[in-house]
This record gives sequence, structure tokens and C-alpha cells, in this order.
Amino acid sequence: MIEFFKKLGNQIKTLWGKWSLVQKLILIGIIVVAVAGIIVLFSVSASPTLAPVIDVPIQDEDARSRAITRINKEGVRTSLSPAGVIMVENAATARRMRSILMSEDLIPTGTDPWAIFDRDRWTITDFERNVNLRRAITQMVTDHIKALEDVDDANVTIVSPERALFGADQNPTTASVIIVPKPGSDIAENRKKVEGIQKILKYAVEGLTDDNIVIANQNGLVLNDFAGLADADRLSLIERGSKMIRSMETQYRALILSSLQQTFNKDRVRDLSIKIDMDLSKKAVNTDEFFPFTIIADNPNTPYDDSQIVSSVTRSQTTSRTAWKGTGYTPEGPAGVEGQTAPAYRDMANMYGEVTQDTEVKNEELNRRSTVEERNPSIDRVTISANIDGTWKVRYGEDKKPIIADDGSLEREYTPVPPEVIRQVQSLIQNAIGYNANRGDSVTVTNIPFDRTEQFQSEDSAYHKQQRTQLLLLILLAGLAALLIIFVIIRLITKEMERKRRLAEEERARREQALRESALMQVDAEGTEAQLSVEERARLELINNVTNMAKQHPDDVAQLIRTWLLEE
Repeated sequence: MIEFFKKLGNQIKTLWGKWSLVQKLILIGIIVVAVAGIIVLFSVSASPTLAPVIDVPIQDEDARSRAITRINKEGVRTSLSPAGVIMVENAATARRMRSILMSEDLIPTGTDPWAIFDRDRWTITDFERNVNLRRAITQMVTDHIKALEDVDDANVTIVSPERALFGADQNPTTASVIIVPKPGSDIAENRKKVEGIQKILKYAVEGLTDDNIVIANQNGLVLNDFAGLADADRLSLIERGSKMIRSMETQYRALILSSLQQTFNKDRVRDLSIKIDMDLSKKAVNTDEFFPFTIIADNPNTPYDDSQIVSSVTRSQTTSRTAWKGTGYTPEGPAGVEGQTAPAYRDMANMYGEVTQDTEVKNEELNRRSTVEERNPSIDRVTISANIDGTWKVRYGEDKKPIIADDGSLEREYTPVPPEVIRQVQSLIQNAIGYNANRGDSVTVTNIPFDRTEQFQSEDSAYHKQQRTQLLLLILLAGLAALLIIFVIIRLITKEMERKRRLAEEERARREQALRESALMQVDAEGTEAQLSVEERARLELINNVTNMAKQHPDDVAQLIRTWLLEE
């Protein structure tokens, strides 16, 4: 094998030597181009493959920014091509993001929905093109629905009938979707998510309407039957209304309770009850109101009301009159007596005359206001009840010590909350909730003492335990003081006895030393050699050594004596 490589190398050298300069340059150029091609091939194959979310560029910058922001919320990195197409890392992510944008109406206006499902198909006939197109659309819609977070699996069927010559004969396009929700998903109850699937279908299929779309789960329950969800929507509204009432009650309770506990303390104001009655229905109210006319306004400079108010004003007035024409009744005197009436008037006597009546018509103008308003849910009534405890104080005697009752407990005195303070607290709560007496609001503040039996028992136990502890400490301190005194006395007695013993020994040593010195003096005086015992000789020798050392080293001897004295 080695010989083969050596032979091959020799052949290459021989050929290289035979080639001209042009041939060598051509070979080097070919090698450089091949290496560069391999490098480019590896760099292109190693670069990540990006997939477009929407195949067409988005020209509206605001719509494009909203779409990119929504995609980034899902934790997906995006890039923008030079043409303005939003790109993501792979096709699966692109389908999922496309479904989210469709369900939330973030596909820009004017974007061709069919561009999302563009797939090049090489077919022979138009029938095969239509079949392939239908299959591509169905598969793409299925992939989009499966990409949703709440869907585990989906089966989509789209029926696109042949185009009829007349619109009345045209059958509608229909679609049916069966989805398998993921465990724990609320898509069956969430109307918004189901509407999102409907929007995906309408964007994907031309001519598809909401009435021709059926979305069901794996159990056959139709999910987009929104007309049948009216009761569920009503219950949802009631539930949201109840939640809103509880939230308002919690807010009012926290506000008022915090204010009262800061004024008093948490132990005296423990709880507060609040009940809010609300009318959750929406009403359209038509109101006709009549107001009086103010002819002369009240003068604020006068202490009395000098305004002039009338219920109505006269806009127009017509007066009528009555006129009578005729003779009327003519009396002639007593019976049987001829009257004095002239013959010309007698013929016209007792005849009816002619009456003309004119009526008076007055038109009154009223101050009227008509109001049409739509009332939203409002508070009907607010009731609040709060209880504030008084103060308890332990009673003390003249010796500044707590008074103990017959049962062993501490005597306490209760001070109720003054009525003026109760009224002020009630006014505070009324202002906090916007009190309105016309709607029946009620605020009650009471002063009922809390049951503090357990608290008092624990305080009494702690007090008695403290007294027992103090007594025990006094006894211990007294015992320690007695032991200390006894120890001091014994120490003094011991030192006194030791001092007397030391004095006696010193006296005895002094006497013995005096005897020895007298004996030595006698020996020296007589010039004779005294017969001493062994102990006396050793002691005498020791004394001589000590004397010589004291003379030679006086500082060391003084330090030794000082140490002995300190030890004694």
C-alpha cells in the first residue's frame, strides 16, 4: 500500500514537471473553484430553513407589527424577509402561528386568504387540478386546526359543489369539522375559540358561511350552535354579575375595615358585613317629566324666598260674549184687570228672544322634558353592619397593684364606645359608600362587647405565672444571698484560724531560733564544739546557704519573698 502511494506520488511529480505553466494554472483554478463550491454547499445546507407565516408580503407596517408582536408572545422568533414576508423557524410553527393570527383577526385586510394555501400541482386535466386543490385545502385546514393548543386531533370535510349556471340553482359550500379536545381544555365551553375555528374555515374556503359550518366534538356534540347557547350565555352573564358584586363587596369591605382598624385597632374592629343588591339587567327607559316655570328667580340677597313659580303659562287666550235680543216677559198686573201695556208691545209679549254666546279659549304651555336613556346594571341597595368593641382596663388598688377578685381573676372595667363616636363612624361609612337614603341604603354601627373569656383567662394565667416566677426568683435570690453570707463568714473564720495558727508557728519558730542562736553563741563563747543533731546541722546549713544567697542575689530573694506573701 505504501509502495502504491509512493508510485502515485512519483507519477504526479513526473506529470507536474512535464506540464506547462498554463496547464498548471488551469489545474490550480479548478481545485480552488471546487473547494469554494464545497464550502458554499456546506454553508447553505447548514443554514436554518425558514418558513413563511403568510406567503404574501404585508405592506401595512402597523398590521405587520401587530402580527409580529402576537407571534413573539408565543415565544417564537421571527425574521422579516426583504419583501416583507414574516418568517419563522419551521413549517409546523408557521401553521400554528397562522391559525392564531386567523382566530384573533390579525390577518391584514386585503391579504389574499388563498395565498396561505398556495401549492404548485402538476396535473393533466382540470378535474385533477380541482381535486388536488380541494385535497390541499382540506389538508392545510386540518393542519391549522391541529396546530391549535386546545385541539388534540381534527377531521375536516369540505364539500364544494359544481358551479351552476344560475345563482338560484347553486348549492352552498359546506364544511364539517370533528375535533378531539385535549384533556383539560375548555374549547367546548369557550365560544371565542370555536368562533376562531370558524374564521379559519371561512378564510380557507371561498363562499363558506357560518350557517354552513358544523363543528362537533368526538361525541357528536355540536359546538358552534350558538343559538342553543343562549341559556349558557345567560348563566355566564349571571355568573360574571355575581362575581362583580362579590368584587365590589370585597373592595368596600377592605376599604372601610382598613379605615376603622387604623382609627381603633384590629382587636376592637374584627369584622364588617356588607351586602350589595344590584340590578344586572339592561333597561331602556322613556321618561316624560313636567317642571314648573320660574317667572321670577329667587333673590339670594333676601332672607326669604321671593321667587315666583307657576305650573304653566298662557300661550294664547280667547274671550267669548253672550248677547240677548227680544222682548222677554211683560207682567200685566192682577187677574181680571187690564194692563197698561201699549198694544204694539202687547202683541210681542211673552215671546222668546235670540241669544248669542261667545266662549273663551285659553291655551296653556307646560314645561315638559322627554328623556330616553339606556340604563346599565346599577346598585339597588347597600347594607353595611359593623361592630366596635369598647375598651377593657384592669383596675388597680392604692398600692398600684391589680385588684384580684374572689375567683382569682383580675378585676376589669369596661368602657363602651361613646354615642358620638358611633355616629361619627356611621357618617364615615356612609360617605365611603356614597350613601343614598332614597334607594334604601342602611348603615348600622353597634357597640356589642366581644366575648373575651379566653383572652382574660390567658391574661390572668400569665399574670399569676409572672407573680409566681417573681416570688420564686426572690426566694432564690434570698437563698443565694444567705449562702453568700455563710460562705463569707466561714471564709473569715477560716482566715482567722489560719492567721492564729500561722502566728503560733511563727512564735514557736522564733523561740526555737532564739534557742539555737543562744546555743551557738554559747558554743562560740566557750570555744568548744557543740554536739548538734543531724536535723539541727541540716537546718543550720540551710540557713547559712540562704543567708549567703541573700547576700549574693538580693533582688531574686526579694522577688521570692514577695511571691510568698502574695500566695499567703
